[in-house]
Amino acid sequence: MKITTIGLDLAKNVFQIHAVDSASKVVLTRQLRRGKMLEFFANLSPCVVGMEACSGANYWARELEKLGHTPKLMAPQFVKPYVKANKTDAADAEAICEAVTRPSMRFVPIKNEEQQAVLSLHRARQGFVKARTAQANQIRGLLAEYGIVMPRGIGKIAEMLPDIAGDADISLPYRFRTLLLRLLHHLLELDREAKELEAQIVAWHKDSIESTKLAKIPGVGPMTASAIVATIGDGRNFKNGRQFAAWLGLVPRQHSSGGKTNLLGISKRGDGYIRQLLVHGARAVVTIGKPRATETDRWIERLRERKHTNIVCVALANKTARVIWALLAHERKYIHTLAPKSP
Repeated sequence: MKITTIGLDLAKNVFQIHAVDSASKVVLTRQLRRGKMLEFFANLSPCVVGMEACSGANYWARELEKLGHTPKLMAPQFVKPYVKANKTDAADAEAICEAVTRPSMRFVPIKNEEQQAVLSLHRARQGFVKARTAQANQIRGLLAEYGIVMPRGIGKIAEMLPDIAGDADISLPYRFRTLLLRLLHHLLELDREAKELEAQIVAWHKDSIESTKLAKIPGVGPMTASAIVATIGDGRNFKNGRQFAAWLGLVPRQHSSGGKTNLLGISKRGDGYIRQLLVHGARAVVTIGKPRATETDRWIERLRERKHTNIVCVALANKTARVIWALLAHERKYIHTLAPKSP
């Protein structure tokens, strides 16, 4: 029997496969050690290999493509409904094999090594920024215990903390003063690391035609543009702009029944990092103080007359996501459309 489809349950060392033929009859189920994976697939005729989009999935997908197979990645939440009875590696592999054959299944684009490298920079920078914020909050909390309240802004901490630690008029124990200087050094180191990674991301952005093209959209900067290009590539894995916006979680959740449509808040599914960048960029556009002259600007003003600012920001982020998909999928350039002057 010729194997046509394989469900592959990924792991660190022991992998489970579930193979079927063209009639969906089970041909093979077995475990494979990590070192035997490529050898096993090298001896197989080209087939479809389904995997969950988890750690290591992009690496194995690229390796299987080199061997002539057709790897397909799926979000784990779309595979879970096909798991029968108890959860085991064999049951997971069978569920993956079943899910990958569904006509309506949505697949995750496979990232190349360069895309993964850029996304790694984003994730590492995000971790440094989070740690920097946590360190700043810790310093504020410790100072508050001694009745010292710092002004808002991380820059104020770096500016004022050396003076506070060295001011003899402020009643602070010696050990606490030395601790403040240690924490300040850690804060500045985290800030330096975050800025260095950001510089590397911006350098990649300048060398990328697609990324620089997206940065011309209001509310989209080098960070947002590079993250999107590294994540979705040319965007053609999505049928339209609305599907891309839905993948980012920028469309309303629905709780509809009996012909009655009930729309709730945004779903917040998909990539939360890109969604956060788009919403923050939209907020900068919405709250800008300069005169508005484009069609989008007029649309924002009309929407602000009826809706809360937060809703307008999310709506603009949704609109921006659709524009981004159109530019990538159809290889277009962004053009500012001026609004007609009022009579």
